[in-house]
Amino acid sequence: MMSRRRALQFASMLAACPFAKLAGAQTEEPRLGDDGLHIQPLFSSSFLDLKEDLAEAASSARRLVIFWEQRGCPYCRELHRVNLADPDITSYIRTNFVALQLNLYGSREVTDFDGAKMEERHLAARWRINFTPTLCFFPATVAEVQGRTGGDAEVWRLLGYWRPFHFLSTLVYVKEEGYKTQPNFQRWLADYADRLRAEGKTIKLW
Repeated sequence: MMSRRRALQFASMLAACPFAKLAGAQTEEPRLGDDGLHIQPLFSSSFLDLKEDLAEAASSARRLVIFWEQRGCPYCRELHRVNLADPDITSYIRTNFVALQLNLYGSREVTDFDGAKMEERHLAARWRINFTPTLCFFPATVAEVQGRTGGDAEVWRLLGYWRPFHFLSTLVYVKEEGYKTQPNFQRWLADYADRLRAEGKTIKLW
């Protein structure tokens, strides 16, 4: 798993990445639920037993990802207004992931992978979730998380708002298990961009 320090350093480098240009943002405002979180149809309904959610994902050859958000978060708004308004991104998530939304300060009961039950806000503290949005990605099988907390079991953590190309690329990174062969995401991203060009595919520079 990428350390928090490394992840924060990498997040700060994204602004300088040549693939991180932003243009043509969506203008439609995302809807809010009673809890102040953005409503997103691609999020799965769940009893919030995370081991069961992972088993569901594994049964359909998908991966589990948890979106941590909070009321009034401007970067969460941007995530929904721009990234999750893009049909290529939402289609990729639906096909390859089971996505859950948790509230950084929420009070719903969640069962962690090790069986511990607690409110969302306490789970966030247990996993060291400090700001939003934060996306936590998990292994492909239940056996890999057995007896572990989510914070220990995750294979990749996306911190903060990433522009669409980077956001979609990190989904591909997890789906293809790039973290197993190249733990440095920036290097993997450069190789991935070269691969797309070699295949004659267009890189969308938002």
